[in-house]
Amino acid sequence: MSGEAGGVSAGAPVTAGDGAGAELARDAAARSYGRPPDGLRPVTIEPGFVRTATGSALISMGETRVICTASAQDGVPRWLAGKGRGWVTAEYGMLPASTGERKTRDATRGRLDGRSVEIQRLIGRSLRGVVDFAALGERTVYLDCDVLQADGGTRCASITGAYVALALACARLALEGSPLSGSVAAVSCGMVDGAALLDLDYAEDSAAEVDANVVMTGEGDLVEVQATAERTPLSRASLDELLMLAADGIVELRAAQERAIVSGSAS
Repeated sequence: MSGEAGGVSAGAPVTAGDGAGAELARDAAARSYGRPPDGLRPVTIEPGFVRTATGSALISMGETRVICTASAQDGVPRWLAGKGRGWVTAEYGMLPASTGERKTRDATRGRLDGRSVEIQRLIGRSLRGVVDFAALGERTVYLDCDVLQADGGTRCASITGAYVALALACARLALEGSPLSGSVAAVSCGMVDGAALLDLDYAEDSAAEVDANVVMTGEGDLVEVQATAERTPLSRASLDELLMLAADGIVELRAAQERAIVSGSAS
C-alpha cells in the first residue's frame, strides 16, 4: 500500500558502502533493510488516505504501518467552553491482526489497555505542543491513530503521521491564520549489544539494553524523551549519543512530512 498513489519517501533503504569499513558493513548486514546504525527504515507517507476525514495519512516505517486521521468538529470540552480556544486530543489502537498473535479488541474487553492509554496521551501531548489553540477557535480536532501492522515504533510513527493529518486538516479548515506554530515528529532509538541504533524494529527493541522514544519539533527542540534501561543503566554519554541519532533521524522525517503535506494540499 505504501508505495502507491501519493506515497512520499524519506529515502530508499540505506546500505553501508564497501569503503565504510568491515565493522560498519557487518552492522548494516545485521539490520533490516541493510541499514547502518544511524539509518531509518524506509519511510513513506501517503496523504489523503481516508477521503472522509478532514485530514489523513498512511505512514509506513519499514513493516510498521499506521493510519492517522484528523477529524475537526465544532465545539470543545465543557471546561473550555466560552473561552475562544480549541482543543486537540488523540486516540490510539491496534487492529487485532497487527501483531503476530491476535490482539483482543478493546471494545471486547470493555476497556482500553494501559499501553494504549499511555500512547494516546503521548500523541495528544506531542501534537498539542505545536498548536495555537486561539487560532483554532472553539473546535476540537480528534486524532485517531490505528495500527495496521506493528514491527516496532508504532507510537513514533503515530506522532509523525498524525502531524501530517493535522496539518492537512488545518489547511482544509481555511482559518484566518494557521493554528500550527511548528512541526513535530518522533523516532525510536536504543542501545543494542552496546551499540547506539536509530529506529528500532521489533527484533531490535526486544533485544535492547536501552530503548528510547524521542519527540522533537522541526526546530530541534525536545518535546518528550522516554528512555528505559532494561538491563544496564544508561550513561549520560550514551543518552547524548541517542539524542544526536534521534535528531538526525527527525530531520529526515520532517522532510518526508513536508513533502507529504505539499502533495496532499495540492490534490
